[in-house]
Amino acid sequence: MSKILKFNKNESLKKKNIRIGIALLVLLAIAIVTYAIFEKSGHWLVEEDEFKHAKWVAVLDGQSADLERSDYAANLLREGKVDSVLLLGRRTLRDRSNSEFYVEDFMKQGAFDNNVVFLVPHDDPSTISEARTLIPWLKKHNADTVLLITDAASTFRAKRMFQKLSGNSPVYLTTDIHHVTYNPSCWYSSRESRKDWLRSWAALFASYFETFNTDTLTAADSSYYRPIKSYADYKREVRANVNMQKLLPKLEDKINSNSEKESAKESSTEKTQKAEPPKTESKENKKEPSKDTNKATAKEQTKAKESAKDAKKDPPKAANSAKPQAPAKAKK
Repeated sequence: MSKILKFNKNESLKKKNIRIGIALLVLLAIAIVTYAIFEKSGHWLVEEDEFKHAKWVAVLDGQSADLERSDYAANLLREGKVDSVLLLGRRTLRDRSNSEFYVEDFMKQGAFDNNVVFLVPHDDPSTISEARTLIPWLKKHNADTVLLITDAASTFRAKRMFQKLSGNSPVYLTTDIHHVTYNPSCWYSSRESRKDWLRSWAALFASYFETFNTDTLTAADSSYYRPIKSYADYKREVRANVNMQKLLPKLEDKINSNSEKESAKESSTEKTQKAEPPKTESKENKKEPSKDTNKATAKEQTKAKESAKDAKKDPPKAANSAKPQAPAKAKK
């Protein structure tokens, strides 16, 4: 009996060890698979297409204060890899949008044609709303290929939604702009990358529900609150409606420059006056006769006035003296 009990105990221990070993192997496999998923999941969010030339490039809103997406599009336009640029910007003030600020900075990046840079002001809170705004306009203008510029973690989701809502045309491309906020190879190494990874996966799952059983958009399904226009048209509207806020700094600069010029003139006159030599005695002597002449002329004028008064008084005396002489002549 003791031998049988020992044998049963040994078998039970072996079974336990086997079970523990299997559990450890399962946990190890789960850990390896989890690590592989986490390692590759950063790349699964990124959709990078190779291209040589694209007709249009659409810069989606949501870039950081560095304006990394606009700079990337400006480089493509400068190199001739794209023909036209669409700058999407959400409404920030009552009648202003981010696209206006983006385009002003964009035009400083190079000598671009005002007719190939377009403003797309919108009031859309998400990427799918941006797609509903932009797709009808692209179809109306017969766009064939469109490059979508967004952050790397949103490229796969943006491309899938645009293709789903647009149908067969146009063809959409995406690329990784390699911004510092997200690195798909080591997304877990920084806090910003982890946040982008989590938000992008949540937005991707939500996009499947949003695009489920939706119809493709046509050119007549426009939903933008303000028309899409080129930078040339935008400049014409700005010139027609003069913005005093932009003119005030220029006026202040002119006023400051004029005041600086006047102060410079005053300082130069003061320097010249200090640099002049002192007055000589000859000049003072020349001025003294002029004072004497003025006094002489004043005395002469007073004498002339007195003589004129005497002349007025003398005529009646002459008349009295002439009266007694008249009868003497008559006696003769």
